[in-house]
Amino acid sequence: MAVKEGDLAPDFTLQAHDGSVVKLSSYRGRRVVLFFYPKDGSPGCTRENCMVRDRLDEFKNLDAVVLGISRDDIDKHRAFAAKHGFTHLLLSDEQGEVCKAYGALTFFGMLVKRRTVVIDENGVVRRVIDGITPGKHVEEALKTLKDM
Repeated sequence: MAVKEGDLAPDFTLQAHDGSVVKLSSYRGRRVVLFFYPKDGSPGCTRENCMVRDRLDEFKNLDAVVLGISRDDIDKHRAFAAKHGFTHLLLSDEQGEVCKAYGALTFFGMLVKRRTVVIDENGVVRRVIDGITPGKHVEEALKTLKDM
């Protein structure tokens, strides 16, 4: 069953494009925004990640850590981040286990859908945003953080 608003966010450990290992629970005490997206380099995913890059200071000013998650491998993430100058972390969930736990898989569990999850300082899911419009996810995540 997919995570929903009010649930405790499932913990996970994934490798990031910069070589670090990210454990969600290590961010307890801070807000976290998880951007699940289908594929590095696709037009919508590039647009969404560029919007995050361009507005990253706004997220930081709201004490939020931003993590992008897809099923792409670390090498693809590394190249994608380098090409576009991303400083937010891109996490590799090649097996799709984290995507599944957060309800971000579609088409018989093969593809990642665009889903954003905003988590509060206590690890509670405060907002789940679905839809294909990249800008909607960035705007609604920022609005949710401001309203928290």
